Amino acid sequence: MGLSINKSEFSAEDFERFAAKVRTDLDALARLLAQPGFGEGESSIGAEVEFYIVNQALRAHPINTEIAASVQDPQLTVELNRFNLEYNLSPHSLSGDPFGRTEQEMLAAIRRINQHAVPLGGELVPIGILPTLRRSDVGAHVMTNEPRYHALSNALLKQRGEPFSIHIGGKDVINLEADDVTMEGANTSFQLHWRVPAHRFADFFNAVQLVTPIVLALASNSPSLFGHHLWDETRIALFKQSIDSRSPTYKTWRHPSRVYYGSGWARNAWELFAASASLYPPIIPLMSEEDPMAVIDCGEVPELAELRLHHGTTWPWNRPIYDHAEGGHLRIEIRSMPAGPTAVDMCANGLFIIGAALAVLNDIEHLTSILPFHYAEHNFYRAAKYGISAEIIWPHKDQVQLQAVPLLTVAKTLLPRAREALQQTAVVEAEIHRLLGIIEGRIECAMTGARWQRRVTESLFKSLSPDEAFRAMLSEYMANQKKNIPLHEWTLSP
Repeated sequence: MGLSINKSEFSAEDFERFAAKVRTDLDALARLLAQPGFGEGESSIGAEVEFYIVNQALRAHPINTEIAASVQDPQLTVELNRFNLEYNLSPHSLSGDPFGRTEQEMLAAIRRINQHAVPLGGELVPIGILPTLRRSDVGAHVMTNEPRYHALSNALLKQRGEPFSIHIGGKDVINLEADDVTMEGANTSFQLHWRVPAHRFADFFNAVQLVTPIVLALASNSPSLFGHHLWDETRIALFKQSIDSRSPTYKTWRHPSRVYYGSGWARNAWELFAASASLYPPIIPLMSEEDPMAVIDCGEVPELAELRLHHGTTWPWNRPIYDHAEGGHLRIEIRSMPAGPTAVDMCANGLFIIGAALAVLNDIEHLTSILPFHYAEHNFYRAAKYGISAEIIWPHKDQVQLQAVPLLTVAKTLLPRAREALQQTAVVEAEIHRLLGIIEGRIECAMTGARWQRRVTESLFKSLSPDEAFRAMLSEYMANQKKNIPLHEWTLSP
């Protein structure tokens, strides 16, 4: 969705021609995937990190366009809401210290952007959901004034036919309605891209799907919304509900939400793209001039612009990505991890999910055979709601019967296997030791960003009003974040 468009209204014919072009792109993709050697190449990683902008009172500060205009960095983009920015980090081969380089680039970007933000009264905060966010901060008045966001909001609301309904339970309960998609902008994330071999894409994708709940729980950093303590990773529920375009009154069949975990274990890459095209109507029907079949006939790699655009308006928590660059390749975009608490914590999460996926990769066909997919989806939502206190259904290669086990128990057994798997890659031992040591520290302390936020805030409730407590907690959070201190080393005393 990082494209520039100059209109937000389209005709029925626009949608029909676009849908036909998506089907042509799917046929072209099938041809590409059938070519021997397609998508082979060095494994690599890339990432995108989203930020809140806060003012001196630690409230959401809607000045993203002003900051972006001042910074003038093509890697910096505005997001849906005017209090959010996104930075696109440089890709690196999965060798040496790729996450160490990512961490340093992220820290440098934050410092540079803040040099422009501070004179405008703003400052960046990487955090899943801003604890001081108020309901009045979100609405049509805060949407970044770009046609793509108006087109997105109009199309989703039109498909739904009534306001979006948000209901999230937890320690507290919250019920809201929204007439636009700006509640989605309350969520900020650290999105990891991992280039994997095209001929084994399904195995790699399924491995990521299997281990995502473990990493999500340990990475959780979004325990509140509008002063309510909800899920450990409230973003998961909020994102899904805030752009759920399904009409509650349309009962003929119950199609999946555009934000989803999956519909089953993947058998190949093509079916994942085909499913998004068949299940979800187009939203932004922009057409290119490309004839993808003719491009392939000439021995070149097509862009498949319509397929990529359509696929970018569906939001699975792990999303397959087709890229025509470097001879064409496939990536897995891992979308569930929150922003924050620190650059080093986000990089630790990224290395851990790759290591964990590699740890189960050789057994993935057996593991997915004995674990029905709906249990993997169950694990994901349990991890989002209960964090490291969750119990999940976890398969073992030699087990006879599935059973529920504590998520932390699984994490403890998976961590050394992730370390061993990463040691078989070109990532240096120092990087593995440093970043997986952060994951080990969280496991040993049973501490996550969500737990830290909740405990500090609750301790402050004894002497401060709720509003003051959330602000005081955020102030301490930001002090630790600026020092890039790993979360498990933070004190619980503000």
